Amino acid sequence: MTTRKITSLADLADVQADARKAIDLRSGTKDLRITVHMGTCGIAAGARDVLTALMAELGRAGTTNVSLQQTGCAGLCDQEPMLTLTDPGGRSFRYGRLTKHKVGEIVRDHVLRGQPVNEYLIKA
Repeated sequence: MTTRKITSLADLADVQADARKAIDLRSGTKDLRITVHMGTCGIAAGARDVLTALMAELGRAGTTNVSLQQTGCAGLCDQEPMLTLTDPGGRSFRYGRLTKHKVGEIVRDHVLRGQPVNEYLIKA
């Protein structure tokens, strides 16, 4: 998250619009739910960068059917950073050892096209 200097009402309106977009990503009844695991192990492994990249990718895609959430540790520290994508049917897909590049592929293929990226899925 970057800090912006607000010097006009237009600057304030821009900040408010960005905040509303971020809130919309995190709330409401949506078709997909993405949870980024943000326990201390996840944060140490880069989960903040993954969350930031995910928000940017979803924003660029213009998708409005995703609820973005954060949670703590999922108990798979060796797989961090991780996210779980839950579809409208309740099926969950857990992705592990993520990077910004991988997040872009997940948004493009799974979120937008409905095709899980098997290469990054954590096998049960």
